[in-house]
Amino acid sequence: MAKSILHTIESKRSEFSRGQKRIADYILEHADKAAFMTANRLGGLVGVSESTVVRFAFELGYDGYPNMQRALQEMLRSRLTSTQRIQAAGNIFSSQDLLGAVLQSDIDKLRQVVSEADREDFNRVVDRIWAAKHIYILGVRSSSFVAGYLHFYMHLLFQNVSLVQSSSAGEIFEQLFRIGKEDVMMAISFPRYSRITVNTVKFARDRGAGIVAITDNTLSPIYQMSDGALLAPCEMISFVDSMVAPLSLINALLVALASRRGEDVSATFAELEDIWNEYGVFGKMDDE
Repeated sequence: MAKSILHTIESKRSEFSRGQKRIADYILEHADKAAFMTANRLGGLVGVSESTVVRFAFELGYDGYPNMQRALQEMLRSRLTSTQRIQAAGNIFSSQDLLGAVLQSDIDKLRQVVSEADREDFNRVVDRIWAAKHIYILGVRSSSFVAGYLHFYMHLLFQNVSLVQSSSAGEIFEQLFRIGKEDVMMAISFPRYSRITVNTVKFARDRGAGIVAITDNTLSPIYQMSDGALLAPCEMISFVDSMVAPLSLINALLVALASRRGEDVSATFAELEDIWNEYGVFGKMDDE
């Protein structure tokens, strides 16, 4: 949905049944809590059945309660400050097996990508990167580590790859001075979306470069400017972002690009193995 879920609830409130209005009022007032409740828990709090909560989700245009819940979580993910996220995490995880809860959350994100990823979009992204004259990779703040990971392997596959360093906005534009129509920028950005990333993508697009967005959903500002995108959820109500699903999607991209290179990749790594062995890059077990 293009509009905020809260805006949709407010605009449709007059059409709801009495029980659905109680659900709507609770969500509008306590969205930060409702986003992480089961349908049964939410229904119990407002005095309606679980099935009424599920029907409420359908009434809003979702194909089930989990998708409505996800929309609430994504909205909160982009709005909450770090302090608010820490407080929310304390409420959510305080009575749970913390290790199991976090790992299960990551597993759910991976399942979501497997079921929802558009294979045709994925292949188009591979085509666009493969045809690029030069590939620029950008990610700032927590996304900088994902960008570094992607660059490490892309640099082994292609000669025409640059990691855009983000120490200052001025330096970014200097690094992109020669970007043009035959080039591609791979931009990585997750909530809360960095203004530096958004402005840099706009600059690259204005120069005619293709944009491949690696982000969380279609409402992301860099998705709106992209020619192709890889979408993966990252929301975790805490001060950390979950990069498990984005990194897994990037792994799939790297494998797809390596597959296209075929024997060239084997030759590259054979040469690298010789260099590593000659100069003792890696230790051996029998050295200990």
